[in-house]
Amino acid sequence: MNTTIMLFLMQDGITNGAIYALLGLALVLVFAVTRVILIPQGEFVTYGALTYASLASGQMPGTAGLALAMGIAAFGFDLFVQRRTLHVRRLVRSFVPNVVLPAIVLALTGFLVSRHPPILVSILLSLAIVALIGLYLYRIAFQPIAHTSVLVLLIAAVGTHLALQGLGLLFFGAEGQRGPAIADAALTLGPLRFTGQSLSVYAATVAFMVALWLFFGLTLYGKALRATAVNRLGARLVGIRTTLSGQIAFLLASLIGALSGILIVPITTLYYDTGFLIGLKGFIAAIIGGLVSYPLTAIAALLVGAVESFSSFYASNFKEVIVFTLLIPVLLLRSLAAPAVEEEKD
Repeated sequence: MNTTIMLFLMQDGITNGAIYALLGLALVLVFAVTRVILIPQGEFVTYGALTYASLASGQMPGTAGLALAMGIAAFGFDLFVQRRTLHVRRLVRSFVPNVVLPAIVLALTGFLVSRHPPILVSILLSLAIVALIGLYLYRIAFQPIAHTSVLVLLIAAVGTHLALQGLGLLFFGAEGQRGPAIADAALTLGPLRFTGQSLSVYAATVAFMVALWLFFGLTLYGKALRATAVNRLGARLVGIRTTLSGQIAFLLASLIGALSGILIVPITTLYYDTGFLIGLKGFIAAIIGGLVSYPLTAIAALLVGAVESFSSFYASNFKEVIVFTLLIPVLLLRSLAAPAVEEEKD
């Protein structure tokens, strides 16, 4: 392998690692705030990518109808919880975001889809649709069991993953899709040529990380999320609504997943179940970061991307095996470093 090939492989690894960094950050965020290991993160990637590809090709995405159906279900949950103390103001506060908002998004999508909207409009619509799905997913599947054990939350996450994957097959079919490139510009540096899509990946990743840093450091809601991540009980005692923190965490995670899918789909063909494997690689980065460290997760994601790129060159048949093998030494070291805990006796 000469220097030129190595540079090409590093470029490819950094591009993939940037995507995995976004997904890893989303997983760390959700776990820190809600204790949910977000297995459906890959479905957010798939939904964002294929919704964008469907809109770009003039097809009505089924995810827009799913967002409305889930919103109605979330409103039904709120009605059931408030059945004994119904107040008009609370009903309106639940009805508008859960029913009116997704209905507007569905109507807007149906109006624009036949008119072949510009790329930017398709991106914004895709982000809005998937963000609503993520928001309602927390309300329906995780908020009612928010105070249970991590194992129960994990089982719920696996169940929602299987359900969303089946719906993805129903909405988009078994055929793969590709979307139009976000940018057509290109940049050449020596032997390397950076396409507009690769530059978009780098720019979006850096911009989102900076935005998250500013959100957590400067905004009231960001500080509330940080407080909930540190101590849920303490956050509740000082008046922070942990339910709202969970909703914001899922909203951000779904936005990050949808954005990642939109960045990927012009580069490679995506299928209804492709997002699961992509999400797993982001999960590896999150595990290396201990599900708590954002900087370490981002660095680990770049490592995962580089290992995947070089593995595809040297042993493409074992690429996935080599990437997932990274977990073994990390888990072994963490196990040895963890303090011994005696098992409870019956």
